[in-house]
Amino acid sequence: MWACPCSALISSVAWRARAALRLRVRSSSIGQRVPHHCAACARGSSMVLRLLLLLGGLLKATEPAPRCETGQETLGQCQTVQKAKCVDIALSSCTDVAYTQMMYPNFLDQKSREVIEYSSEYILISVLHNLLQGECNPDLRLLGCSVLAPQCEKDKVIKPCRHVCENLKKNCLPAFDAIDMAWPYFLDCDRFFAGEEEGCFDPLAKLRGEVDVEEDLPSDLPGTFIQFKHHSYSQMVSTLKKTASKCSHIATTYSIGRSFEGKDLLVIEFSTKPGHHELLKPEFKYIGNMHGNEVVGKELLIYLAQYLCSEYLLGNPRIQTLINNTRIHLLPSLNPDGYELAAEEGAGYNGWVIGRQTAQNLDLNRNFPDLTSEAYSRAGIRGARLDHIPIPQSYWWGKVAPETKAVMKWLRSIPFVLSASLHGGELVVTYPYDYSRHPMEEKMFSPTPDEKMFKMLAKAYADAHPVISDRSELRCGGNFVKRGGIINGAEWYSFTGGMADFNYLHTNCFEVTVEVGCEKFPLEEELFTIWHENRDALLNYMEMVHRGIKGIVSDKFGNPIKNARISVRGIQHDVTTAADGDYWRLLPPGTYIISAQAAGYSRVMKRVTLPAKMKRAGRVDFVLRPVEAWPNKLLRRSMEDMYDPYDPLELFDPHAQHGQPEARGGSPPGREKPWWWSYFSSLDLHKPLWLLKQH
Repeated sequence: MWACPCSALISSVAWRARAALRLRVRSSSIGQRVPHHCAACARGSSMVLRLLLLLGGLLKATEPAPRCETGQETLGQCQTVQKAKCVDIALSSCTDVAYTQMMYPNFLDQKSREVIEYSSEYILISVLHNLLQGECNPDLRLLGCSVLAPQCEKDKVIKPCRHVCENLKKNCLPAFDAIDMAWPYFLDCDRFFAGEEEGCFDPLAKLRGEVDVEEDLPSDLPGTFIQFKHHSYSQMVSTLKKTASKCSHIATTYSIGRSFEGKDLLVIEFSTKPGHHELLKPEFKYIGNMHGNEVVGKELLIYLAQYLCSEYLLGNPRIQTLINNTRIHLLPSLNPDGYELAAEEGAGYNGWVIGRQTAQNLDLNRNFPDLTSEAYSRAGIRGARLDHIPIPQSYWWGKVAPETKAVMKWLRSIPFVLSASLHGGELVVTYPYDYSRHPMEEKMFSPTPDEKMFKMLAKAYADAHPVISDRSELRCGGNFVKRGGIINGAEWYSFTGGMADFNYLHTNCFEVTVEVGCEKFPLEEELFTIWHENRDALLNYMEMVHRGIKGIVSDKFGNPIKNARISVRGIQHDVTTAADGDYWRLLPPGTYIISAQAAGYSRVMKRVTLPAKMKRAGRVDFVLRPVEAWPNKLLRRSMEDMYDPYDPLELFDPHAQHGQPEARGGSPPGREKPWWWSYFSSLDLHKPLWLLKQH
């Protein structure tokens, strides 16, 4: 059969034309002249040419028009490029970031809210809180939001800071390793983050309270001005840091750890050498807002910090004497997470539940180890001491709040002498023990060996408070008038796991609890009056840290002896020396037999008389001589050994950890995916394979 020699060429051209339509290539790349050797060729050529003309028209229509020059927009020969703009953040997991607007597409080229919300990256940041059991929360979520919902200002995207990502990865990578999960690719610190020199923002600034949301104040206000208002977490942090900056020669701020939701537990310190323990200078602390809905203590400590700074600068002799001779630590809010929940109800709310507990639903004043029961069991044993009782192993089997761990670690790091925790709901000062000698008795007088000293401490606050010391029984706190405004804690009501009992039985520190008002969350207009009612009482109580005796225990060469025991005859409770060999023993006026002893040294005893009018600690030093034989078996153990051999508190990092996750490890034999893979079961084609570790 005869065939046209051009048919193959026509077929080829037609095929190329159809392919070009599919691929949208330029028609010029396929055009070529078709010879007309026969009628069939002519007809085929005509078909191909029509196809090429159609192709050329379609492709021309699909080619992007050139960008418009000024004045060309109305000619129809160019197109206007729509510039990306900032839009409000509508992602539910990112609504609490420190900024309000983002831009599409984001750094992952996700072009809409719907695309982001159905992505594995977004699902991950939404469930990391559960996967990591609260660790690094909400830091990781906020860091992820800075990539998925990038900050936008004036229609320009700002990258998050690389150093923030690197620090967080260093702290949080062990938590990912614990559940056999790889570090998320979209948190690649080099790829999606920028250096400070490039211009970046800190996505965790709001968490650290660095976003200043305070109202602008008149510039002509005096340096002693205090705003009597309720402070949000950010405002509290800002106020404390500004105060420390104003009095930088006597003040500094530091964090003892972080709350369950990641907020710094910020302390402001006052001393002539801030940041350092000074020989023979006693350490004092106030703690507020242990229960998040009891806010008066928090505000009082913020006001107190400003007052101490301003009055010291103004030359107030009482304040200068106090700060020059005392190291003072103020922790306004131990439960900032609970405070935020209570604050949503607003001032004037006098509830007893909402915000009281932490984000883990834990009551911090019931979360400390029960050492009081152990003290009661030891009380009848001859020679047994009711001090520095170790934490039982069983305590760690329960849920321990990171806030609780942070306080316990704080107590281990600083040799505190005196403390008070500020609460709300009554007007009274209570002192240990808070747990009854008989557990079935809800109201039973249960004194410590230092009952006289604790009563003296409690009265120091109560007597300086004009309302607590008022003899009227018809007022708030009137039930305690006949007791002088003070009461033994267990006699008021008994509970276990309290912070005051723990301070006394585990460390050298004496702590009382001050109920500073019958209203837990008063209106702002009441705060000025509350401050003036408590100001002198706060100062008077701090000055009590200088009662009793103090001194240095050393060997015959003058070398300090750490952890030597200071005993008082007739009081079954010792204190120990700090790292520099110095000690402080709170005592009421009287005559005492004081002894100092340490492993490997002979005991030295001294008779000491403290006059009633003496308001400064008496100096009593001891020089111990070494001995070969050590008869007292109870004292052979050094204080380092008094703590449990396995002590989770020593492994706890209060700034990076929120409790030890279960050691789930890797996938068990025969299991293809780790346990957390089910969280992404709703994703079909976009499962996060990048989270699987390469073994």
